[in-house]
Amino acid sequence: MKCYEIFSKLSPELTNEIFGYLLESERPVYKAMIQNIASRRKLRPVFIERKPKNERHLWLQQALSLKGCDDLAIQLLQIWLLGTQREMICEFLDSLGIEHDGKGVVENFPAEPAREKLQHTITKLLEKRAPEVVAVYLHAFQAMDETGWSVLDETLATDTRVSSVWKSHEPKAS
Repeated sequence: MKCYEIFSKLSPELTNEIFGYLLESERPVYKAMIQNIASRRKLRPVFIERKPKNERHLWLQQALSLKGCDDLAIQLLQIWLLGTQREMICEFLDSLGIEHDGKGVVENFPAEPAREKLQHTITKLLEKRAPEVVAVYLHAFQAMDETGWSVLDETLATDTRVSSVWKSHEPKAS
């Protein structure tokens, strides 16, 4: 799953959490995001900025759900994850024995871990955190590398603890 697809599946609560963090703690990033999206959509930034916050965040989520915004979507998710979920990221990396800078940043994408080790790590993350946040991180982690890990792809597709978190947000078929 690409990062633009992650944005298309986010719950309204997590969407507001992500954009709220960017607005409060990463204001230059938030402003640049609005300018970037406005430019891509051939709009003036003020068109977006004047919307009430909840409406603006829904509009931004919809814009970031477009394939052409994947580059921006991955940057925003990385900023939010590293800014608010650093402990989870470090726990994930440490549990898998992946070297990082202590802040969750990895220089070299490591070899694929054993399935059991990955399952154990995901279980530990889910014991402490909301399944949707864990799913966002795992999908974003997978999207950061061209090839990714086949064992993680399989887990994301079949492990209902992370594969079904967005089912309740999908539109109902008529």
